[in-house]
Amino acid sequence: MGSDLTDPAVTAATVGFARSIGMVPIEVRKEQRGYVLNSLLSPLLHAAANLLLRGVADPATIDTTWRVATGSPYGPFETFDTVVLRTAHAVADASSNTAAQAWAAYLQEHYLTQGKFGVEFGEGFYTHPLTP
Repeated sequence: MGSDLTDPAVTAATVGFARSIGMVPIEVRKEQRGYVLNSLLSPLLHAAANLLLRGVADPATIDTTWRVATGSPYGPFETFDTVVLRTAHAVADASSNTAAQAWAAYLQEHYLTQGKFGVEFGEGFYTHPLTP
């Protein structure tokens, strides 16, 4: 993200470099906490956690519902496994929101204490093959 003072050549060079290493640059016009991705992703993950904590549905049902309805390759709990449950726990635990605190406690009790951290560790909400 540049500013009105950023030379357009600098922006063009940065975009070119990002593309050259396989990244997809996006234009962000204004700085904000979480930028674009986390601003979209956080409400989804919070809603999924709330459905689970309230006993509405299990992770597989929530993920299937999301994948079928949106065509997305991953559901919210598959996403939790990808970002690593310790990260999700740390974010929730740092919040002053009581729902987030309940989520942090749930993750700690049901997953983290059992060594279930997500994809790179072989198990989280799902079991994942470990790759060398």
